[in-house]
Amino acid sequence: MQETEIPEVRLIASPSNWIEGAAVRQLEKTASLPGMRLAVGLPDLHPGKGSPIGAAFAVEGYVYPALVGNDIGCGIGLWRTGLSARKLKREVWADRLRNLDNAWDGDAREFLGARGIEPSGCEHCLGTIGSGNHFAELQAVESIASPESCEQLGVTGDAVYLCVHSGSRGFGEAILREHVAQFGSGGLAAGTGAADQYLARHDHARHWASANRELVAVRMFERLKTVGTRLVDVCHNWVEQRDVAGHRCWIHRKGAAPSTGGAVIIPGSRGAFTYIVVPKEPGEQSAFSLAHGAGRKWSRSDSRARLEKRFSAKDLTRTELGSHVICEDKELLYEEAPQAYKNITIVIDDLVKAGLVEVLAVLKPLVTYKVRR
Repeated sequence: MQETEIPEVRLIASPSNWIEGAAVRQLEKTASLPGMRLAVGLPDLHPGKGSPIGAAFAVEGYVYPALVGNDIGCGIGLWRTGLSARKLKREVWADRLRNLDNAWDGDAREFLGARGIEPSGCEHCLGTIGSGNHFAELQAVESIASPESCEQLGVTGDAVYLCVHSGSRGFGEAILREHVAQFGSGGLAAGTGAADQYLARHDHARHWASANRELVAVRMFERLKTVGTRLVDVCHNWVEQRDVAGHRCWIHRKGAAPSTGGAVIIPGSRGAFTYIVVPKEPGEQSAFSLAHGAGRKWSRSDSRARLEKRFSAKDLTRTELGSHVICEDKELLYEEAPQAYKNITIVIDDLVKAGLVEVLAVLKPLVTYKVRR
């Protein structure tokens, strides 16, 4: 790519959406990196550390580990459980979800090996959710917009579903830390030994993160005395190659779901609906990407300051939709309150109006698990 070429910066958001100016400025600044051809801000765009979250970048000739971030492979999975939605037992299910934050007592190497994944050195964290915006949530169908498509996917109104949002735990962070120590925050020329080494470790972390979500689900099923079938697994922080305007580019996703792999789950905040959508046009318009969630409206410190005087910690363990929230970390409870996030309905509407997705179904939260001391 010639230095004189100006990359395109595109924001997919309606006037009714909440998009901070700081996030747009980060998007524009990131678009000035060498090799950048396209920078797309999705409807859940919000400020991150250096580069925005809820964005996708098409880069020719370079790989930028910093644009993927420190939680390589972070993503979301959906399982259909053997629990019945006809008899919702929120209190019983919530009480059974214990000892999920401790290290798994099984053989992590064997679990990974059965899936063709090498150990990472972070196996003590395998099968744990993690902190921040990560969660595991029992859900039920609120509405189905496309019965035939839902049936093909395995979604019916009589089942309870488990949604797990987690990543590579400390593994991805170690990879990024090593990169920064050696190369700083700059990019790597594609095709070089350094880039190939990063991409190999990136792929390892991505597969490890998927296995982590699976083991979180397995541990929850054991406590709920049920079984489950995975329907969807989507990665939000990763890089892959795609053609953009006739050029082979590396698509960097930082908090963005791919529009190239079938059905996608887009959750709101805890206490908000989760949407199952199918991409309509997996193309260059959105850098082959979709929103990955609602996106933050307030920073974590702002959330605590705004909400601590209005709500007690106990108030935040129940939501307007009647769901239970298990979070025995008071600061995290305030930081991750529903009010801290944008309106997921507007985010989905923006994707629909842009011709990017069709909504298949809407799921409502029953029990959200964050952390239990």
